[in-house]
Amino acid sequence: MGTSPDHRCRRVYLSGGMEYAADEGRDWRSTMQEWLEQRLSCTVFNPNLESEQFFRIHAPGIDFRSLKLRNPEQFTELVTRLVDIDCREIAERSDYLICLWDEAAMRGAGTKGELTMARFFGKPVYMVTQIPLTEIPGWVLGCTTKIFPDFPGLQSFLSHRDE
Repeated sequence: MGTSPDHRCRRVYLSGGMEYAADEGRDWRSTMQEWLEQRLSCTVFNPNLESEQFFRIHAPGIDFRSLKLRNPEQFTELVTRLVDIDCREIAERSDYLICLWDEAAMRGAGTKGELTMARFFGKPVYMVTQIPLTEIPGWVLGCTTKIFPDFPGLQSFLSHRDE
C-alpha cells in the first residue's frame, strides 16, 4: 500500500564516516543527495555541506583538522557545536537516516552516535554496507532498521517505500 504525497519523504540525514573517510565522504553523500532530491523530492541534511557552512561562519580560514594538535580547546569547542547541530537535526527534523557503514565509519565515533540518536528518537536507519555482519558491532546493528549491500538496492527500496 502506498502513502499519500504528504507522507512521502520529507527530510533525510546522511550518516557515515567523515574524519577518517576519503574526502570526508563527500562523493557518496553528493550522489545520494542528488538522487533523493530529484527522485523522491526529499530535503537532505548533508553533514559535509552543513559543516562547510558552519566553518565559513564560525572558523573562517582555519584548518579545522590541524586544530586537534595546535589548539585542542578550540577544536573541542567547534566539535561540540557540530555535535549539537547534528543531534538536533536527527532528533527534531530528520525523518530517517541513510548510513554508509564502512571502514571510516567503524574507525570514527560520530556515525555510532548518530545511529544511537536515531534509535532513541524512533527514526529508521537504512544502512548500506559491504562489511560482514559479524564485524559490525552489535550496538550498531541494534540501531539499524534495514541493511542493504549497495546503494541501488537501497534506492529501489526507498522508491517503493515512498510510492
